[in-house]
Amino acid sequence: MQYREQFEQALQASRKLNLVTEETINQVLMAVADEAVKETDFILKENEKDLQRMAPFDPKYDRLKLTAERIEGIASDMRNVASMSSPLGKVLSETTRPNGLHIKRISVPFGVIGIIYEARPNVTFDVFSLCLKSGNVCVLKGGSDAADSNKAIVSIIHKVLQSFNIDEHVLTLLPPGREATGELLNAQGYVDLLIPRGSQGLINYVRENATIPVIETGAGICHTYFDEFGDEEKGRDIINNAKTRRPSVCNALDCLIIHESRLSDLPYLAELLPESQVEIFADEQAMEVLEDHYPEDLLKPATEESFGTEFLDYKMAIKTVASFDEALDHIAKYSSKHSEAIVSDNQQHLELFRKLVDASSVYTNASTAFTDGAQFGLGAEIGISTQKLHARGPMALEELTSYKWLIEGDGQVRPK
Repeated sequence: MQYREQFEQALQASRKLNLVTEETINQVLMAVADEAVKETDFILKENEKDLQRMAPFDPKYDRLKLTAERIEGIASDMRNVASMSSPLGKVLSETTRPNGLHIKRISVPFGVIGIIYEARPNVTFDVFSLCLKSGNVCVLKGGSDAADSNKAIVSIIHKVLQSFNIDEHVLTLLPPGREATGELLNAQGYVDLLIPRGSQGLINYVRENATIPVIETGAGICHTYFDEFGDEEKGRDIINNAKTRRPSVCNALDCLIIHESRLSDLPYLAELLPESQVEIFADEQAMEVLEDHYPEDLLKPATEESFGTEFLDYKMAIKTVASFDEALDHIAKYSSKHSEAIVSDNQQHLELFRKLVDASSVYTNASTAFTDGAQFGLGAEIGISTQKLHARGPMALEELTSYKWLIEGDGQVRPK
């Protein structure tokens, strides 16, 4: 009964939210950003409780960790969202039929959006800002790893909502236990859309058990192909950035594919990786080249399991290919359709890569680390969709809307 009451309260808040002006919504977002910075010490104190329950070497530790700098960045993202134009009420199409009916299609909120996510407390702020700006109520189900951080963040947001006389149920945080997950997966009639953010295991579980619509996001098995015509300077920097900038995020590099004619450049391409203690799982050809040029304790032979793995850590596989087509075949077999990149100065290969690689974000001569809503100029993101239905790639304000038809008449009736 507890959960149904919460879902009903969220549904009622959704109807009220339709009457809140864009100006007020922007003021709320700015106020939450200010309050987050003001309450940095409180947030970090609660975040530390979560961190103490997790081993520092756990790949999720970096995702869980908040800092004053990261909170400033989160606040900046919320201000960016507030400054963007509303995605609601846009006329997507308009026509007048021969019988005089005036028909418009306009953008509208989904209504109530459920989010299931793991050890990423920044998601609580991101989801709230994007949902509020797009007129949606959000029901959040965070993981136990971030329970104290999420409670602290939600308490700050609720305080601001109350100060604006907005129903605090526009943001509902469910308990971190499994029971809440099961209830959310089956919240038919209350939750319009469910978005899981986290590991492949979480996404698979949600997809297989949910009885409400789901958009898959998050899992990223990302490749960078260093072509036979690749520039080694660009390649070295791109590979290092994609792998080491933040290894625990979904746009991090998991597998370097290299053309066999450029194996002699591999030691240079991997030259910066030992600074971050990147462990390499190399196939036989790559292993022969790297054995005397890469730290022995960080170099291991690749197995079949090395490919198609989202490491979320300072680990990377290397696959050697004999042709451009073989590189495409490897990506097609192991990609999660998140972000894929090629380093090449061959224009024909670049164009073919763009056309033939099936992923939400396809890069030429750039790091996959840029797959991010803010980096794409979207203000922030609610996740990276790896499917093709409704939304693909970074999901921001426009992707959090549906549409409805408005038909204006003057007494028209349809003939029998």
